[in-house]
Amino acid sequence: MGNVSRPMRQSHRQLYLGLLACLILLAFLIAFWSSASTDRTNADQAIKYRPTHSIYEPAANDTLGFSNIFVVGLPERTDKRDALALTSALTGFHVEFVDGVKGESISDKAVPSGVDRHALMETNLGSWRGHMNVIRRIVEENLESALIMEDDMDWDVRLKKQLIQIAEGALYVMPSNEPSSSPYGAGWDVLWLGHCGEIFPETLPENEGKPEYPKYTLHNDKTVPPLNKITGLVDFAKYPEFTRWVHVSGGPICSFAYALSQRGARKVLFDLSVDHLGGPFDNALAGFCRDGASGNQDGLQAKCLSVTPPVFFHHRAKGRVDGDSDIHNSGNADVREKGTTENIVWSARNNIKNMLRGSVMESQF
Repeated sequence: MGNVSRPMRQSHRQLYLGLLACLILLAFLIAFWSSASTDRTNADQAIKYRPTHSIYEPAANDTLGFSNIFVVGLPERTDKRDALALTSALTGFHVEFVDGVKGESISDKAVPSGVDRHALMETNLGSWRGHMNVIRRIVEENLESALIMEDDMDWDVRLKKQLIQIAEGALYVMPSNEPSSSPYGAGWDVLWLGHCGEIFPETLPENEGKPEYPKYTLHNDKTVPPLNKITGLVDFAKYPEFTRWVHVSGGPICSFAYALSQRGARKVLFDLSVDHLGGPFDNALAGFCRDGASGNQDGLQAKCLSVTPPVFFHHRAKGRVDGDSDIHNSGNADVREKGTTENIVWSARNNIKNMLRGSVMESQF
């Protein structure tokens, strides 16, 4: 009898322990889902301009959060393509080169209304057509967004971290309820990431007396140059050192690097080609954005964002100085001993060797 009862007691004990384990597991799952539900509720109640960090994370992917990255440049400038292909690969993103256009190849019949090609100059006409070919491709392929840059661009080695913050700023300044897979949201037409200089839109004469536009301010950003090295149109001395803004565009100079949404590409294709052209491409694109910032109800109501100071800038490579530009021929026979880039602290171009060697990055300033 004793031999029979002992196995029965062990069986009951095992059954009891099994049930206890199941109850503990069930309690854990209930607590987990309750916590997750609470987290979702808290997220829904959070400030709508600050979604979870995972929404911004694609800004650090291999296309920097855009559907594609296009680089426009003349195919014979293999020196620029070599450098940009290597620099982007070392920084962790992929680009696609698109051949630029020489103005002389453009038929008179294809020149937009309002353009005097001789006054515009053939080099500017070719630059315009090269950009428009990419913009038309964005429309044709129905890309959600694309980043377009010129072939002599430079950026900070920490670009991806910068773009995650810029994505947060874009969603803050131009929020949208439209569905989008972009970390930058769907509220903008143009996102101007690289320029020679930019102003805040409230400083435009046509905006005098109007409320100030919203800005997203990045304080103590050590990827911003010190005050004695920074360049641009804003009076940076009026603000704390190492400040960067994401803001509504006032009218940037130079089309170094800019992104277009699908909606933005359609608007620009119309405004800078199908309808008319108001000057060199960068000036015309700035005019498109300025018209939007001024609130012109009869215009295309462009929604443009800028980053100031910019995170992309024209690199002046070591070597022949007259190789800097394919639009303006300086005729300068001097040779530059070391490359330089304005407004970029840890220049990716100047740190290529350090990235290849795994060495410490060098600052330009």
